[in-house]
Amino acid sequence: MSRTLTQLNDILRPVAPPRVLEGVYTDDQHRRILDVLKQHGPWRTIIAQTFDSIEELVATSSGPDNDQVLDLTLDDVAGAHFRGFFARNSTVLYPELSDCFYNSRFLDLAKAYWGAEYARPTMMLFNFCGPHHSTLTSHLDAVTFRGIRYENSPTWLLNVMGRSGLFTDHLVKMAQVITWWYLGENGTFTYWPDGPLGDPKRLDHPLWNKGVVVQNEAMFHRGDPVGRLDERDTPGLKNRSLLGWDASRDDWAITTDGEAIRRYRPEEMRLLVHWNAEVYADRDELAKNMDHTDDLTHDIVFERLLADLRARGVEVAEPSDPMNDKDFIRALIATYTIAPTTDWATPGAV
Repeated sequence: MSRTLTQLNDILRPVAPPRVLEGVYTDDQHRRILDVLKQHGPWRTIIAQTFDSIEELVATSSGPDNDQVLDLTLDDVAGAHFRGFFARNSTVLYPELSDCFYNSRFLDLAKAYWGAEYARPTMMLFNFCGPHHSTLTSHLDAVTFRGIRYENSPTWLLNVMGRSGLFTDHLVKMAQVITWWYLGENGTFTYWPDGPLGDPKRLDHPLWNKGVVVQNEAMFHRGDPVGRLDERDTPGLKNRSLLGWDASRDDWAITTDGEAIRRYRPEEMRLLVHWNAEVYADRDELAKNMDHTDDLTHDIVFERLLADLRARGVEVAEPSDPMNDKDFIRALIATYTIAPTTDWATPGAV
């Protein structure tokens, strides 16, 4: 059944508003996190790691200019925002961060946020940047469903599924502990806890070791542009550009094809650390997730999406390769578009 915007608004709101945390990590944990960033780079841009086409990027974001963006390339929209993973598939990748990932306090926070009995850590990543241009479009994090998740599916598909409202019975409960270290200008966190039709809120400065417990895959949000407007340009930036630590100069350098195009002092950098856990209300829900007796498959997902498109009167050919068919992806984007309708420039916004 097709969903109305009001119904989608109710679906795309977190189980509870973000809960603000102070002093999330110890100074020693923060130092070790930075050591991993310095020793194991360089790091790729977020867009380069997440999307293979403009269509896939647009399927996860929102904004009035999405139609125009579809005519661009990923180089045209490249952002100087970089990412790496500390843990994936419930496995820490850097043993020196084991206490950060297998964190009993975070697990208790995740369970309390949902009022649930069980939780397990699944993933931990970082986003890292200096002053740079970023759009004011909001997005959802990758939504997870039983059988269809970020380990086996692209982000754009997970978020189309979330926006469609067709798969809520298979949604896996998630909670994140997201933490920031940044004392420069701007770089705040804007979010829509009452759904995309509601008013935004902002987590403001100071953002040093400050965090939130949140359900980001069910709440539109964004990281606001970082730094002053006059210090955000990054000439020569490409989707393939990298960010790494230059010990000889004690700074961070963005390189394109081996050439340094921008340097940042350590105090200019904005670090976000994102810890993620799956949450299970009780043993029955835990068993349903673990025994895979009620999982979705890609065939089921695409059959359901295609049937819903046709029920809405959307004319689209049945794709032979739905993961990569640009016309099919564009049809999904156009059909399941919902985005925040208020922002800070809008009268009445928080």
